[in-house]
Amino acid sequence: MKTYQTAMFRTLAAAAAFALGTGLLPARALAFDYPEPGDFVQGSRTWAQNCSRCHNIRSANELRDDQWLTTVFHMRVRAGLTGQEARDVLTFLQTSNAAMPSDTPVHATGAATSGLSGRQIFEQTCAACHGANGKGAFPGVPDFTRKDGRLSKPDDVLLEHIANGFQSPGSPMAMPPRGGNTNLTDGDLQNVLKYLREAFGS
Repeated sequence: MKTYQTAMFRTLAAAAAFALGTGLLPARALAFDYPEPGDFVQGSRTWAQNCSRCHNIRSANELRDDQWLTTVFHMRVRAGLTGQEARDVLTFLQTSNAAMPSDTPVHATGAATSGLSGRQIFEQTCAACHGANGKGAFPGVPDFTRKDGRLSKPDDVLLEHIANGFQSPGSPMAMPPRGGNTNLTDGDLQNVLKYLREAFGS
């Protein structure tokens, strides 16, 4: 059966290549039908609560965005995810794939806030990856409770990492700028850092 499927795939691929080459088939006909973007925070939460039970976190840049697309929707059935959950996980992985420190860092110095407390921001945006206890929800996420850990760094360094994204040494995935929540203001980042120090700092 597998040999038949492989042969059929090769035949279809060759036919498509021929049609494209001769102009019989426009290139847009083979374009992926990409799903609507999901929610990064919900995707990270679904990954932590569902996917990571079987999978250790793998490097997001191990697969291209289009490869994550086919992988996530293949796993949707096996993991029992809804369509929305699958889109959220896909957005989480693809956003993490692109999460690298900015070439033009933006320092978090403003005082404006969204009105959320540091704790609310942590619970809504950060806890999915960092864990409610601050120890990290899956491998590679730093443990905030360690005396020599991430919170031993000065505020200006941590605020720059939160604002611009950062990949910890040895971690397979980078934290996206502002934890993937672009609605967070600079004041919000200051509030969440203050909460982290109060809740998990030694």
